[in-house]
Amino acid sequence: MPLLLLVTWELLARAGVIAPDVLPAPSSVGETAWRLTQTGELPTHLWESLKRAAIGLAIGGSIGLVLGTLTGFSRLAEAIVDRNIQIVRAIPFLAILPLVMVWFGVGESGRYFLVALGTLFPIYLNTVLGIRQVDPKLLEMGRVIGLPKLRLVRTVILPGALPSVLLGVRLALTNAWLALVIAETVGAPAGIGFMATNAREFLQTDVIVLVIVLYALIGLSTDLIARALERRLLAWHPNYTGGTK
Repeated sequence: MPLLLLVTWELLARAGVIAPDVLPAPSSVGETAWRLTQTGELPTHLWESLKRAAIGLAIGGSIGLVLGTLTGFSRLAEAIVDRNIQIVRAIPFLAILPLVMVWFGVGESGRYFLVALGTLFPIYLNTVLGIRQVDPKLLEMGRVIGLPKLRLVRTVILPGALPSVLLGVRLALTNAWLALVIAETVGAPAGIGFMATNAREFLQTDVIVLVIVLYALIGLSTDLIARALERRLLAWHPNYTGGTK
């Protein structure tokens, strides 16, 4: 189906049904990608975006995992942390963007902050949910056979919460790119979002479409990596590949 859509798009563009300044042909987008790759412009911008997404994800994911674990295990932590997290989560990114610019200026710190903020919430929520939804029968069995509390957490609760945590990671990967789109359109000296902003100013539709395709391919690739990680870490789980071995 994707191949059929591309062929149809190409034929309509070549027939003049779709104007080049509205939606350029896939071949034109491919030529633009090749030209920008040869000049080194595309790899440079792509590397900057990947670096920002990775650093922001590492920061936001770590904070979300720690806060989610504390909230999942402690009612006191839930009373202190959860309501504040929910309030911040309800604020749109565009609404806090001016404040982030005041705090961090137009440097890299603000971009890392936005990506970290976007990735924190799904990992936090799914960690809390995973811990709270561990099968009570497994907990009871662990207590009956006399497992110490720390070992019960390590061998029963955390493995039981892992599927939900990994789902949070998959959602966080998507959020990282959504946050990066916003972060890179404001004063970024490089990056895929910077390419899109420049292309919009000079009406370079082929570059804009190329950026959209890049975001789609990167999102698909990171999701495939996350799913492979799920299959590897959850090989013991009956609902995942390898769980029956």
